Amino acid sequence: MTRRIVLAISGASGAIYGVRLAEVLHGTPDVELHLVVSKGAAATVGYETDRTVADVLALAHTTYEETDLAAAIASGTFLTHGMVVAPCSIRTLSSVANSANDNLITRAADVHLKERRRLVLMVRETPLHAGHLRLMTEATAAGAVILPPVPGFYIRPTSIAQLVDHSVGKALDVLGIEHELFPRWTGPRPAET
Repeated sequence: MTRRIVLAISGASGAIYGVRLAEVLHGTPDVELHLVVSKGAAATVGYETDRTVADVLALAHTTYEETDLAAAIASGTFLTHGMVVAPCSIRTLSSVANSANDNLITRAADVHLKERRRLVLMVRETPLHAGHLRLMTEATAAGAVILPPVPGFYIRPTSIAQLVDHSVGKALDVLGIEHELFPRWTGPRPAET
């Protein structure tokens, strides 16, 4: 059975998280990728990565403009397996937490919450003030999973790509999508002699 996944890339720094998710989902059997790249994200992808927006859009089965509030993913009748916003800007978090459906990213996120489907927000900001934390609490209370891209160093990373894959893999775990992006924890390693 095909699993429809909605991926939204907002304009926050960390575009590589969305790009990498698109790459992995594109290569995952039985996943149909629906992609929204915000105007801000288009600039960030070009600035922070060696990919073009066209490269990223080409990874999706279906793409949408962030202004298209009549898109399929704006309706609860369009069945999906889940949605990830990667990275998720504080503006997007605020809109999701406050049900401000002013663009397709926040409308699709709201649909996922109201239909009780998985919504993963990879919030990319630091440091955080009380307002940010309040918004995360409100989004969590509505059903979202707040998953900041915070890598685990128990994987003993030797590259930035491994750090990115760890966070991307955690998002895939929440969606129930199998992957081999990082080694699973099996306990401490024996002490070296």
